Amino acid sequence: MKHLSRLFPGSYRSAGFIEKYQRLVKEMVLPYQYDVMCDIADGAEKSHAIKNFENAAKLLKGENPGEAFYGMIFQDSDVAKWIEATAYSLMRYPDSSLENVLDDLINTISEAQDSDGYLNTYFTLSDKDKRWTNLLEAHELYCAGHMIEAACAYFEATGKTKFLDVMTKNVEHIYKRFVTDGYEGCPGHPEIELALMKMYRITQNRHCLELVERFVNDRGKDPGFYAKEREKRNWTVWDTDPWDNVYRQSDRPVREQTDAEGHAVRAMYLYTGMADLASETDDKTLFDSCCRLWKSVTQKRMYVTGGIGSTVIGEAFSVDYDLPPDTAYCETCASIGLMLFASRMLENDLDSEYADVMERAFYNTVLAGMQLDGKKFFYVNPLECVPGISGESPTHRHDLPSRPSWYTCACCPPNVARIISSIGRYAYGESADTAFVNLYAAGEVKFKNGIELVCKTDYPYGFDVDFKILRGGKLALRIPNWSKKFVLHVNSKTVTPEIKKGYAYLETCDSDEIRLSLDSEPGFIYPSTKIPALTGKVALYRGPLIYCFEGIDNGGDVLSLKIKTDIDPKIIPDIFAPKIAVQAIRKTDTGELYSFKSHKIEPCEAIAVPYYTWANRGVNQMRVWMDAE
Repeated sequence: MKHLSRLFPGSYRSAGFIEKYQRLVKEMVLPYQYDVMCDIADGAEKSHAIKNFENAAKLLKGENPGEAFYGMIFQDSDVAKWIEATAYSLMRYPDSSLENVLDDLINTISEAQDSDGYLNTYFTLSDKDKRWTNLLEAHELYCAGHMIEAACAYFEATGKTKFLDVMTKNVEHIYKRFVTDGYEGCPGHPEIELALMKMYRITQNRHCLELVERFVNDRGKDPGFYAKEREKRNWTVWDTDPWDNVYRQSDRPVREQTDAEGHAVRAMYLYTGMADLASETDDKTLFDSCCRLWKSVTQKRMYVTGGIGSTVIGEAFSVDYDLPPDTAYCETCASIGLMLFASRMLENDLDSEYADVMERAFYNTVLAGMQLDGKKFFYVNPLECVPGISGESPTHRHDLPSRPSWYTCACCPPNVARIISSIGRYAYGESADTAFVNLYAAGEVKFKNGIELVCKTDYPYGFDVDFKILRGGKLALRIPNWSKKFVLHVNSKTVTPEIKKGYAYLETCDSDEIRLSLDSEPGFIYPSTKIPALTGKVALYRGPLIYCFEGIDNGGDVLSLKIKTDIDPKIIPDIFAPKIAVQAIRKTDTGELYSFKSHKIEPCEAIAVPYYTWANRGVNQMRVWMDAE
């Protein structure tokens, strides 16, 4: 196995659709989320996340903080993800006042670090003697991972080392415990693995790499570890079953795992760390395991929107082809994790299928996780909503018909902010001599290998992608799996490029002008006959976008519609977002619960909108999968 491409380490200055979202994050999302974490945002759940750091710092100085820890045991991670998102935003929009806010916050975090390098406000404020006694539930390594990622991002954005130094000291504390002192155990919630890989590549600190190898290679070797750990302590967070190792992907060593199981977010963070380690160490057996798990996720357990985790029970994968639309869990963080996993698989094998899934997840479930104004968020992303049932029935209580402002468990909102702010790192990649375009994101791009280009496109609503080559070299353009046809022009001449694993390869020169024209026609997606919940259903797509039908566009009722697939859909221009019209029939209800009379049938036109935009115009019905005529 040969390492082919890293996460994009060059520079990206966004434009178009992506720039609009990154500006929204900068101007609306980040200030709002900071106010939430400072407990001054109107109508939002109390967070107290920043106050926890301030109080921990007071306690370590010998002062009385006057308050106990507040929030989920992993509340520190909300702050970390917000810092990471803000750091990426500073790369696009330098802002000295915002940078000063971060510097002040990082100073507070540094003061909340114990002298031995330990950093976690829950245990500092609650009970220092309980540190490292509950890897099963306490999320100490998970929080450390997000802090490490934030420190790496802030160093990349500003060149300042203070936060990186704080987290290096924390890593050395963790290394001493788990390597030098030989304490057993792995994270109950994976995340630190992928974070340590980021820090290793920035600092070249071998302790980071050794810790990743330790946590990945030891995982699942002793399925009884968490039960033995539980017997040694007299406290618990959620009274988690220590034998439910499938839930946390620790029932067997990672190289023996074949199916994506358990908590979907934990699985994605673990698989990301595994794939990252495989690319760094050329570990073929580890990468083979990643390939098996990738196929399990994407070929048997993934929703058409790029959502994963079909059941609310454990926020988890269930079994193959169990993909009900109305009770789908599809946590926003899980789709972000899927993007991370896909990006690391690209590091090992430049195959467009990974970028196809990354794109599907981003433009659908991830963007749907945030309201268009940036102030409300979905934790759960169903593919069907029926007011009166969704959010109310015991079986559908998790599937809300509208986005809340915040959550007690607020992992998703800052996670969306950080992935939008850093999307250039997923859109573009590079090897020593080639620039890779994985996602079509308008803007100016400088690769560290010397290639420079400007991309102009109205993607995902426009399907011509224009490149102006400022400094030439080998360019690889992904041909999406949804595009039935494409045309490639170089300096106005049609060319037939070499296609390898879904990428079109070109040799470019300075000042070359390239246009890639993708298929702009909407079409239908048909589910596997193995998915019982989708028998006789059809979905609508255009480009990377999955569409849905909302009641507000369809007389308040989408449940009675049946789509005619023998007539081509048509585009309806709209200032909000282009809609798609399809021919359909509507069944008229008899008014009885069950009737011996058949429904009256009337022809009609049904209107669909991009899935990521749903629930922005009030509470109403929504469906992705429609009955097909």
